[in-house]
Amino acid sequence: MIRFNQPFETGKEIIYFQQALKAKKLSGDYTFTKKCHEWFKEEYNLNKTLLTTSCTDALEMTAILLNIKEGDEIIIPSFTFVSTANAFRLRGAKIIFADSGTNNPNLDTTKLEPLITKRTKAIVPVHYAGIACDMDEILNLAKKYNLYVVEDAAQGIDSYYKGLPLGSIGHFGTFSFHETKNVTSGEGGLLIINDEKFEKRAEIIREKGTNRSAFFRGEIDKYGWVDIGSSFLPSDITAAFLLAQLESIEFIQKKRINHWNQYYQKLKHLEEENFIQLPYIPDYATNNAHMFYLICKSITERTNLINHLKENGVHAVFHYLSLHKSVFYKDKHDGRDLQEADRYSSCLLRLPMFVDLTNSQIELITNSINQFYGK
Repeated sequence: MIRFNQPFETGKEIIYFQQALKAKKLSGDYTFTKKCHEWFKEEYNLNKTLLTTSCTDALEMTAILLNIKEGDEIIIPSFTFVSTANAFRLRGAKIIFADSGTNNPNLDTTKLEPLITKRTKAIVPVHYAGIACDMDEILNLAKKYNLYVVEDAAQGIDSYYKGLPLGSIGHFGTFSFHETKNVTSGEGGLLIINDEKFEKRAEIIREKGTNRSAFFRGEIDKYGWVDIGSSFLPSDITAAFLLAQLESIEFIQKKRINHWNQYYQKLKHLEEENFIQLPYIPDYATNNAHMFYLICKSITERTNLINHLKENGVHAVFHYLSLHKSVFYKDKHDGRDLQEADRYSSCLLRLPMFVDLTNSQIELITNSINQFYGK
């Protein structure tokens, strides 16, 4: 069976583990955490970054930093992972779901403005598959209505919007380093802080509500409990694994983009003949090859294709279920029909994508799909 995902090992992970063990500094914010922060600053010119235990935690930190409370409204796409909504729902916010576009699962910016009310506090665009949302439109609305923008760039490392790294454009950005992502630490995330007024408080929230970070920099002579917070920082062992991955990102991205292009070339005739829809990359966006997906005509067709691929030794999977129809939130949704989010929920199929995928495996996968469609 060709697996859907297989984490990549650079070979340096064990070496860095040993270095961390030898230094006897295993908790957070030691050598490897600092090296990761420095890497992001040098590679993407990000001003303030904080490693977190997950992208979920990074999102939850933004909700605390923005003082989200009962009665606030947060606009997010319905076609996203539950963490995007949960982070703000935990603080009491009402989630206002936005529909996706017709050519791309990202939120449809042309339908955003009617969702904004006096209670709206933030817009949370999700850069699905590492492909940028139309950030100019979102930022214009945010400026017009005095809203915050939190980029959920869980899948967006090494991808850009008009030359700007994803995560660097809104007030905050968040990355995921889950084992399914381009670079991984098993679990892990990153909070990107693009508005300096939030920097000091972010450190406090990440350190259980204490000013411990300032203490270790020698700025104060003792530290204590000064705000709400939680244990959001990962161990230096996690950071050691991540650093090994980050240092190999050029190799990782070259391999993934090559795989993505092979998929596209071998399947584009099916789109041209109107059997399927393939990923659309807007002119303003780059492609980091986080995933390769295709969109079937119906849920029945997708189910049959998944089973066909499984019979041929390929593990392909569907993705998110529309959050506005979830068991938890369907009775809280305002009743709007989010047609495109439901279409992606029913019809989008993800193909295996990982660094060590071989040309012959891609050939087998695409041949199986062509066979399914009689081609």
